[in-house]
Amino acid sequence: MNRRVLAMVLAGGKGTRLYPLTSNRAKPAVPFGGKYRIVDFVLSNLVNSGVYSTYVLTQFKSQSLLQHLRDTWQFGGLLPYQFIVPVPAQMRSPDEAWYQGTADAIFQNIDLIQQAQPDLVLVFSADHIYRMNVREMVEFHNEKEADITVAAVSMPKEQSSEFGVIETNSESRIIGFHEKNPAAPTIPGQPDRILASMGNYVFSMETLLSELYTDAKNENSSHDFGKDILPGVMRRANVFAYDFMENHIPGDPPEVLPYWRDVGTIDAFYEANMDLRSVTPALNLYNTQWPLGPTREMYPPAKFVFDLDGRRGHAIDSIVSGGCIISGGFVRDSVLGRSVRVHSGAFVEKAVLFDNCDIGRNARVRNAILDKNAKIPEGASIGYNPEEDRKRYYVSDNGVIVVTGHSSAVEVTVLNLGPPFERRREVKHDFPLFDKLIP
Repeated sequence: MNRRVLAMVLAGGKGTRLYPLTSNRAKPAVPFGGKYRIVDFVLSNLVNSGVYSTYVLTQFKSQSLLQHLRDTWQFGGLLPYQFIVPVPAQMRSPDEAWYQGTADAIFQNIDLIQQAQPDLVLVFSADHIYRMNVREMVEFHNEKEADITVAAVSMPKEQSSEFGVIETNSESRIIGFHEKNPAAPTIPGQPDRILASMGNYVFSMETLLSELYTDAKNENSSHDFGKDILPGVMRRANVFAYDFMENHIPGDPPEVLPYWRDVGTIDAFYEANMDLRSVTPALNLYNTQWPLGPTREMYPPAKFVFDLDGRRGHAIDSIVSGGCIISGGFVRDSVLGRSVRVHSGAFVEKAVLFDNCDIGRNARVRNAILDKNAKIPEGASIGYNPEEDRKRYYVSDNGVIVVTGHSSAVEVTVLNLGPPFERRREVKHDFPLFDKLIP
């Protein structure tokens, strides 16, 4: 069955639990795995699954996200339904407010759905690290003749207060939905597991529009899919749960289990990055049949230099992105973003370094996340003295240290041009001007 599909990606969250990595950017724009952003996972899943019509709804601190979408995801299709378009918050509500919830975000952009007239609308979150063959979920939705399908994954019972928990019958029909309830029911026969909503939905267009209009009129609603729409819609629509563990990615061996991580906290984000280092990682970034992100790469190859005793540039069990120079330093069990410099005698272990970090000579860094542009002075130590680290940096519950960089986006130089010009300021931007970010 051929059906017209439109995707709406929710990418406007503040990501407060990921602070300070989200102090200057939205959560979907946070770098991950060296060269990617969190938003790249949902967009790659959609494109690889054959979904080419996508609106990305942005809101808080969207500058970095808009720049990434413009630089990375703007493909020029020959057909009008091939696009990935960022949609800043339009404040179309009567009180001209920001999005009040996930359902309100879609409702305020309901004109985009009505103009496209798709058969199905995919409402997906941009907050998670995962690979998913969306086509299989759509096929499940069609086979069940569902009005709404919710992607679901098994999680430990202890995390029931963090997710919407789903109850199903033997046919996968949803019969109960419990939003972030620590007393939510467990999976039958598995008293230590719950079935959690992944925040990914397939709607028939008619059902979605009807529910959005009904919810918008409800003054007591928080206008959220998990809190308001899903608990009530089960009585008047066919709502099913799609088991994510049944999903298969082309190019992966049959024994490979689906991968999904909620990276809502610093510790979860750090561990997800650390997952990438193993010989056979649970998240495979090297499957050529399911590429992650567009292949455009503007950075030169990584380089390892010096081969002297005590000054040997090398990395072990690590991911090293383009543009990096390991110049006589030692990197182990780490993930390095683009254009990172590790100077002679420096030691980096179990660390996540974003783009343009600089590790000075004989500096030591371990159990840490370094934000973009962070510079570690010569001889400095991070991760070796907990008391001193807590005085200077944010430290997570599990002891992960977060070092923020010098995030100045503009370098101002003064040119003495002589008469008749006198002195003139020249501004150099390391980002495109804002009016060029919106296609």
